[in-house]
Amino acid sequence: MVKFQVALASLLVGFWSGAAFAAEPAAAESNAAPEPSAPQAVDAPSPRLHHAPLSVGAAHQTLQITAEISHPELVRRAVLAYRTPDRPEYREVEFLRGSPGPYVAEIPGESVNPPELWYVVEIELLDGTRHAVFANRDTPHRVSVPEELMDARERALLTRLDGRRSVFSASGEYVDFGHSKANVAQSDGTVLPQSVHDQFYRVEGSYTYRPLRFVTEFSLRVGVVRGNSPVPLSDAQAPGKSGSDRFNVGLNYGAPTVRLRLDDILHVEGEFLTSVTETGFSVGTGAAVILGDPYGSKLTLGFESIQVFGSRMWSRMDIQAGDRFTVAPTIEVSNMPHADTFGVRLLGEVTANLGQGFTAAVRGGYQARVSTSGGPSAGGTVGYAF
Repeated sequence: MVKFQVALASLLVGFWSGAAFAAEPAAAESNAAPEPSAPQAVDAPSPRLHHAPLSVGAAHQTLQITAEISHPELVRRAVLAYRTPDRPEYREVEFLRGSPGPYVAEIPGESVNPPELWYVVEIELLDGTRHAVFANRDTPHRVSVPEELMDARERALLTRLDGRRSVFSASGEYVDFGHSKANVAQSDGTVLPQSVHDQFYRVEGSYTYRPLRFVTEFSLRVGVVRGNSPVPLSDAQAPGKSGSDRFNVGLNYGAPTVRLRLDDILHVEGEFLTSVTETGFSVGTGAAVILGDPYGSKLTLGFESIQVFGSRMWSRMDIQAGDRFTVAPTIEVSNMPHADTFGVRLLGEVTANLGQGFTAAVRGGYQARVSTSGGPSAGGTVGYAF
């Protein structure tokens, strides 16, 4: 029994000694310090520019390109370089802080013209080097600039006119109404009718410029009128004249005119006249409505009135007869110059396009204030457009 107990004790001592020996390496392993990991490399910050590219711009309007710049402290400046079809060299504008921001570059409206323009975005670093960050100068980004309807209309009209916006013209006309009756005061106070040769001539020069937009044209006319007319006895006489001298009439005038487009086939004209007549300073006005093609076949209805000197109303139909000729019959009712009754004028005019901007027109007709007398008229116009 004693031997059995001794043997059991020896066995237990050996077991515990083996277990302790086996645990020591694990404890040593768990207590060992971990080896340090290798340090990771950190990239240096680099500047970047972010923007939403524009594909369409409004004609003649400032084009704004907005952007954000990361690490702006590393950028000396950001540049937008652009070019247009009419100026192939690049022009530059800088990105600046502003609304709608944070950075904005603006292409001026005078450079935003149909049909397109191109741009690239570049940044210049602190060391002076420049890098393209969007597109490049060999393959720039394209922005379409659609043509506005008014621009298309102007271009079409200018093409029809061979690019000639300005017109100088000179005209002359002789008008004979035959003989008209006028009252003349006698020395004894009686009033007797007298036959007066009712005629006048007119010489005029004008300049016209054609914007061909809402304001289609504006012009200035200057001219003189001289003649004889059955001036009413009750009207004021010219200073220093009396009796039959009152039949001598005259006018020096200037008249600025503007034509406005209301529609492709509807234009209106307004006119203001300043003049000096045989009795002194006078003013007047005029207007016209133009139906149809303003530089082709059309109907014109108009009037003109000048203090003392008289008024006239007319209708004129311009008929395009081929590429070179225009025929224009006209009906006019007028008491000019300074007559007491209205007369009717029936006129015809033929205008020829001579080429190289030159035109020539001849006109003729017949007019009368009374049914028993009348006379012819003749005139012409020469013009040069450039």
